[in-house]
Amino acid sequence: MERDKELRMATEGIGKLMIRMAVPSMIAQIINILYSIIDRIYIGHIERVGMEALTGVGVTFPIIVLISAFSAFVGAGGAPLSAIWLGKGDRNRAEKILGNGVTMLLFFTVVLMGFFYAFQRPLLYLFGASDATIGYAVDYMTTYLAGTVFVELALGLNAFIISQGQSRIAMIAVLIGAAANIILDPIFIFVLHMGVRGAAVATVISQALSAVWTVGFLISKKSSLGIKVKAMKPDFSIIGSVMALGISPFIMRATESLISIVLNSGLQRYGGDVYVGSLTIMQSVMQMYSAPLGGFTQGVQPIISYNFGAGNFERVKKLYRCMITTSFLFAASATLIVITFPAFFAGMFTNDGELIALVEKMMPIFMCGMLVFGIQQGIQPTFLALGQAKLSLFIAIFRKVLLLVPLALVLPIKYGVMGIYYAEPISDILSATVATILFLTNIKKIVSKETLQNIV
Repeated sequence: MERDKELRMATEGIGKLMIRMAVPSMIAQIINILYSIIDRIYIGHIERVGMEALTGVGVTFPIIVLISAFSAFVGAGGAPLSAIWLGKGDRNRAEKILGNGVTMLLFFTVVLMGFFYAFQRPLLYLFGASDATIGYAVDYMTTYLAGTVFVELALGLNAFIISQGQSRIAMIAVLIGAAANIILDPIFIFVLHMGVRGAAVATVISQALSAVWTVGFLISKKSSLGIKVKAMKPDFSIIGSVMALGISPFIMRATESLISIVLNSGLQRYGGDVYVGSLTIMQSVMQMYSAPLGGFTQGVQPIISYNFGAGNFERVKKLYRCMITTSFLFAASATLIVITFPAFFAGMFTNDGELIALVEKMMPIFMCGMLVFGIQQGIQPTFLALGQAKLSLFIAIFRKVLLLVPLALVLPIKYGVMGIYYAEPISDILSATVATILFLTNIKKIVSKETLQNIV
């Protein structure tokens, strides 16, 4: 039965298949982002200290993103490879990829916890915390780090469930955690009067529930790819392949930390706490519609990988064309709504009039580049699905490291705090243009028997 679900990726009608695979993944991503969004909504409405608490939690964003980046390193790198090998008919190789992925996630957990517990306070100051907000940041981060293993396993292994055609199961894993978070947040924050620390406790418990469900499925007979102890023995050829493909999504997420550091520190320097708070809100709003888009591409990606591994090239072409078009239209439509009603979205996170007014002014500027960035959001996972690590990596580096960070450092010299807000749309537009050019000039060569034979 479980293998029949895999075979449907090669035979079922494309429209129906994309809906079946992508909708649960989209829901899962929406639910997953609720962890941080709900925390920020509740924290922003804490009586008397809401703005300072929201800003304090906002500066923990680089650490949280970096922790999730390591889970993406394994999940986004290993899951497409496992799907390709399933398409080739080699289930043992696919399970070895999964087993080595588990080993990598456990290793990353130990390293991340040790590093951030040792250096969290100086790092949080570096990331934009002030004396007024550092206490809230430390309270949240100290508790959150205790659940690092749950984050790594829940996020990193979820992609392996999707890769075998089980998007609904993957969605339930995330739904369990998010539902718990929605219930527990107000209890710990307001009823038990734990404030920011209570929000972190609720998040850790919720992520633990998701992790238990995810691992439980992957060791059960219901999963066609199972976690086996013997497959967890490090195989450096597999680890190398996972890292080669996973480095792009890792950099995509890890550089979000770098961006947050640069933007937060710049806003603190040229503006102050209220400007840092505005970025927290705008990044949260951007996540609200980037999450379902990411879920859509995550759901379609294994279908492309499976059919590429099976040599169904015409089906691959139809799939990536549909994914890129949908990504563009969705991102453009969502962005139009957000930049048309910025005050409404700001009011979801705070009651502070000054902060709402600032977000109302800056959000249309900060997010206008997202009108075209959906093109890149469709191209990037296409390259990943086809095993093209180098191209995907270049696109990731180009937008964030070569464009956004330098612009955020240079533009404020002339334009002050406004320069930081200008940096985002300029980099979005330029990187989407370059991604399109790379895609059009390389895709024909990539979708070929010669390229498929080189996938290891």
